[in-house]
Amino acid sequence: MRKVWRGIVRTIFWSFERGSWPYDLMVVAIVLFVLLTPRNLFHDQPLTIALASSDVQLLSEDSGNHTRTYRLDAKVLQPEKRAKVPTPELERETHDILSRAVEDLKERTFQVTRIDPLRAPDGSVVYYDVTVHLLTERFASSLP
Repeated sequence: MRKVWRGIVRTIFWSFERGSWPYDLMVVAIVLFVLLTPRNLFHDQPLTIALASSDVQLLSEDSGNHTRTYRLDAKVLQPEKRAKVPTPELERETHDILSRAVEDLKERTFQVTRIDPLRAPDGSVVYYDVTVHLLTERFASSLP
């Protein structure tokens, strides 16, 4: 029994000498695990959310200030990324979603300047009103 226990402890703490048969057996087991384990077992695919045309709506446009305000449905954000107050992470997420969902913003440089969460009566965020500043071509070409 003591010998079995010692073998288990040595296996867990990887204390076999390099080149010994237990060491080689462990290496083969690890390589087989890596090569034969199905990819979907670990759910490591990137999460993509399909956007419907109703998920992003243009609310207003001010061509004098080069700003637009979009209403973004909160359900397009992952639940852990939904915030009740604007955060830098929320700003990045809304920027990415708008650049994918709005045809006119796909080829343009813009900056999220304001995010106003709209809450339901229970306090949960239902929509975000996102104001973006469209950078003119002169300014966009000077950005890194």
